Amino acid sequence: MAETENAAPMPTLQVLTQYTKDLSFENPGAPESLIVKGQPQIGIQINVNARPVREGGEYEVELKIEAKAELSGKTMFALELVYAGIFRAQNVAQETIHPFILIECPRMLFPFARQIVADTVRNGGFPPLMIDPVDFVTLYRQRMAQQQPSNVLAS
Repeated sequence: MAETENAAPMPTLQVLTQYTKDLSFENPGAPESLIVKGQPQIGIQINVNARPVREGGEYEVELKIEAKAELSGKTMFALELVYAGIFRAQNVAQETIHPFILIECPRMLFPFARQIVADTVRNGGFPPLMIDPVDFVTLYRQRMAQQQPSNVLAS
């Protein structure tokens, strides 16, 4: 029992809320784009941003997904989604808060954002776009390799 009392508290991450911050879907070639045969090239970009919103370890984390389908040089559809959440991180060491927020939070948001993308594309007249699972650890490492760690999460 004494070991438990002296142990450092476990880090926790609490989802306070999540929401669609921005959603845009364009179907510029409709209705012709809906009857064209062929497999479009689909490009997907995913980015994560975070910022503190209040004292006490609360952060807004944005998961931005952009998808564009093209066939024969023509845009079939373009989608942009910013899906966000407010998270409370407690008992997280200051030196690990940056990766903790930019990896764990988008991992929690992703399934909901993925469903919004699939439904929006389907409602636009196309087969649902089912985005493959994202490795947010690799995404974080790539981002850090491209830039110096920012103070975006500094409290």
